[in-house]
Amino acid sequence: MTQPRVSLIIPTQRRLDGLATAARSTFRQVGVDPAGLELVVVDNDQAPSAQATVAALAAEAPFPVIYVHEPEPGVANARNAAMARASGEFIAFLDDDEEAPAGWLCALLAAQARFEADVVFGPVRGRAPAEVTRHRAYLEWFFSREGPAEAGLLDHYYGCGDSLLKRASLPDPTRPFSAIRNHIGGEDDLLFGVMQRAGARFAWAPEAWVWEDPVRSRLTLDYTIARAFAYGQGPSSACAIQDPPDRLGIARWMVIGVGQAVVYGLIAGLQRLTGSSRYAFTLDKAARGLGKTLWWGPFKIAFYGLRAGA
Repeated sequence: MTQPRVSLIIPTQRRLDGLATAARSTFRQVGVDPAGLELVVVDNDQAPSAQATVAALAAEAPFPVIYVHEPEPGVANARNAAMARASGEFIAFLDDDEEAPAGWLCALLAAQARFEADVVFGPVRGRAPAEVTRHRAYLEWFFSREGPAEAGLLDHYYGCGDSLLKRASLPDPTRPFSAIRNHIGGEDDLLFGVMQRAGARFAWAPEAWVWEDPVRSRLTLDYTIARAFAYGQGPSSACAIQDPPDRLGIARWMVIGVGQAVVYGLIAGLQRLTGSSRYAFTLDKAARGLGKTLWWGPFKIAFYGLRAGA
């Protein structure tokens, strides 16, 4: 069977070491024909800070490397800019804090063909540096993605990092990501939610796993609990942006959120008093519940798209 053309996309913003690690991991892929691959790196810094690094990486790559500078801040802007330049029938996304083992892309493509999937997701394994000891188990869990032990179809979806998308299945083949999520993230959730309602097939490939190495500044409860709160906002926000808005769905998620915030908040408080190792895990659940309840404008938290010095 002829291998389809695949565009590998890595969005980046002022994270040159991570970008180099992620890009070089795509160069080492086995079981795929490099003649059918290209790498598109989109630099979402206001200044083209990754250009020299990408040029150096291109010199050692076994396939074309395309540099895209998208100065307008925002994660959706970055992904869309890369999509507009990519030429592949399939798009494989890797984040600039991820590292793919040699069989990663082959496993994604095999699952896509086996299940005739529109999107394939793989596991993510969080990896904290050795010096991180406080809440280490929770932090590595937070930056991981778990799923079924066996390959198969899914009735839900995950995030864009470590995924393979069939371009022909996208609602817009060049700008599928919504700009309304530029600064808070979740642009991938919106896209996959639209695709799911349109009947898209999602698949899981357990062999297509990647490492995730979060930057040191993110390995704190301040960061992860704020992100958990933002993740919790997702279901309520998704109901709100439907046309017409799903008001019953919003109410349902808000009620669920209140219950989760109260119950898990109380348990987390007791666990902190007793020094339980589960404290961070429970606090995370409480934050996600609170996010379902407080999901509208003033409570949105910007994680992406900030200009240098902002």
